[in-house]
This record gives sequence, C-alpha cells and structure tokens, in this order.
Amino acid sequence: MNNFVFTNPVRLYFGKGEIRKLKKELPKYGRNILLVFGGGSIKRNGLYDEVTSILKDLDLNVFELSGVEPNPRVETARKGIDICKKESIDFVLAVGGGSVIDCSKLIVAGAKTEEDPWDIVTEKVKVKDALPLGTVLTLAATGSEMNANSVISNEKTKEKYGWASGKVFPKFSILDPTYTITVPKDQTVYGIVDMMSHVFEQYFHDAENTLVMDELCEGVLRTVIETAPKLVDNLENYELRETILLSGTIALNGMLSMGSEGDWATHEIEHAISAVYDIPHGGGLAILFPNWMKHVVHVNPHRFARLATKVFGVNPSHKTVEEVAFEGIERLREFWTSLGAPSSLKDYSIDDSKLELLVEKAMANGPIGRFKVLEKNDVREILRMSL
Repeated sequence: MNNFVFTNPVRLYFGKGEIRKLKKELPKYGRNILLVFGGGSIKRNGLYDEVTSILKDLDLNVFELSGVEPNPRVETARKGIDICKKESIDFVLAVGGGSVIDCSKLIVAGAKTEEDPWDIVTEKVKVKDALPLGTVLTLAATGSEMNANSVISNEKTKEKYGWASGKVFPKFSILDPTYTITVPKDQTVYGIVDMMSHVFEQYFHDAENTLVMDELCEGVLRTVIETAPKLVDNLENYELRETILLSGTIALNGMLSMGSEGDWATHEIEHAISAVYDIPHGGGLAILFPNWMKHVVHVNPHRFARLATKVFGVNPSHKTVEEVAFEGIERLREFWTSLGAPSSLKDYSIDDSKLELLVEKAMANGPIGRFKVLEKNDVREILRMSL
C-alpha cells in the first residue's frame, strides 16, 4: 500500500426529505444565489418548485442558469461565470446530475479569476479560490457530488478533459433517492456503467497489499450487479434507487483509492470519443472497458481472475488463470448488454473514418494509464476492438 492522505470535506445529506436541509445550509453563505440546472427534468418532476420555494422562503436573490448539457460545455460555464461576476453571486447551487455539478465546479472556480475557464480545464491556470458550491443530486452516476473532479467539453475544438481542484469540493450535497425515480431506463443504465467503471479504474492499479480496498471495491461491484437488473425492471422502486444512488457516491469519493493510484485510460479514450461524437459517457464506457480489459489482461492476469471469481462468480476449477480472467471479462460484457448498454461503436453509427483523430485526442497529453501505460498503438487497437 502506498502512503496516502485522505480528505473529503463534503457534508452529505442522504434520504427522503433531506431537501429541507437547504434551509439550514444556505443562510451561511450570503443572499445572492446562482441556481444551475439542466434541460428541464427538475421542472417536470417537481424538484424545481421545491427548491425555488425554499429559496423564496429564505428571501434570497436567485439567478438562474439552465440548459447545462449532458457533456457540459465550457461555453455554458462561461455564461454562469458572467452571471456570478455581474450579480455578485455568493453561492452556487447545482441541481441535477453529474454534468450540472461538473459545470458548476468550473463556474465557481472561474468566478474567482479573470483567466479563461478553459485554461483551468487544461491546467494552464491553477485554481486559487472558488465560490462555495452546494448540490442536489438527481442522477446516480458520476460521484461528482462528493469529489473535487469535473469533466468539461469544448465544442469548438472538439476536446473533452477532466480536471480537479480541492477548492471546488461541494460544501454539502443532498441525495434523496426520490429525485432519481423519474430517470429513464437508458440514463439509469449509463449511470450504472459509469459507477462500475469508476470502481474498475481504482481496482486496477500497481500498488501492493491493498486487501481492504480490494474488498471494498468488490463489495460495491457485487451490490450494483445484484441491484441493477432489479432496478431496470422496476424503475420506481425507492429501495433499489437508494442502493444505486449511494453506490455511485461511494464509487468515486476517494475511499476506494486509499493507498493506490488507479488507471483512468479508459475514461481518457471515452472523452476523446464523446468530444468528437457527443455520445453518452456511460454508453462509451460500456463499449470500451471490456476491450481495455482484454488488451491489458496479460499485465496481471491474477488480478483479473480475482475479479472474475469474487465479483462475477466464475468457477476457477480446471481452468488456467488466463481462462478465468477472460471469462470474467466476458461476463462483464454480458451483464452490461443484459441491462441494455451498447457493446460496439457501431451502435452509435461510429466507424473508423476518424480513428486517427480519436487516437490523437486521447493521447493529447502523452501516454495514458498506469496499470498499463498506453501508447498510440495500444489506444488504436482498443478502438479497433470497439468498432
């Protein structure tokens, strides 16, 4: 296990009716609030009315930024930053899924600098300060509600990058599974794929003696695998939504990576694809991840065999380690397909016409990955396997 320091300052309010905690939290930060949300689902499910009613009761000055995209754009963040500066915003409240929260993280950082926000994303500018941020989560997926990470797209340059800063941890996050019940099946499945991918990317590392983290990762994966099929057949079940919602948060709040550094190459490749083709992030991961696994399994087949037996129930009797490992990878593919996730880039009408462009974008900052460092030939092969 590597030496590590663990810090997570986010206050998490979880359960039915926790939206009322806004009355406790918001008065701490000032009177001018920027409310950030997406395409209107919070208006259809009644959450918008609940939130704005609380804001009205608190007699706060509320400004709105709506229309945050599923792959949030830097252009949208710029609009939010302009509002923050013009209206002297004290606090940003993100109500929505990971995309809304990610966009809001760039807004709170950009509001405290005169530099262009894209320079924050590309790490040309270091975040020195940020407005305080709170979130009300409506989608189980990214874990952005309890971490300092953000992913932003630039539509003009067809780029998409992740960035992080300890300055943009939410002050609090409210997670009421009730607000996820209206999420449609496809988005529910994409969220499940995303959270499982986060666990995989922390599970495949090069540290030693990580038994505690291994067991935690495997436990989260088994829980999601047990719960997900029931949920996609019963989308309005509160208890199932509750389990998946907490799983998504645990999957990427830092707990699973204590003492190790994971491998995020698959996310880097998917970011390149969705930057160019604007496909759902979870859909891209469902296509790529099993192929990344097949490409790198030789690095440590025992690691993959452990996953196969402890998470996917593969019987290792009379099989080589490699056979067990590959059977586990195939069971992952079968599981995601059974939920309705895509398995090929052809499912999004993507062919090899821009293959080299995708390779270049995935490798824009050099080799990627840690479990296995990927060069251009590796990325090209994984993409070809995914066609």
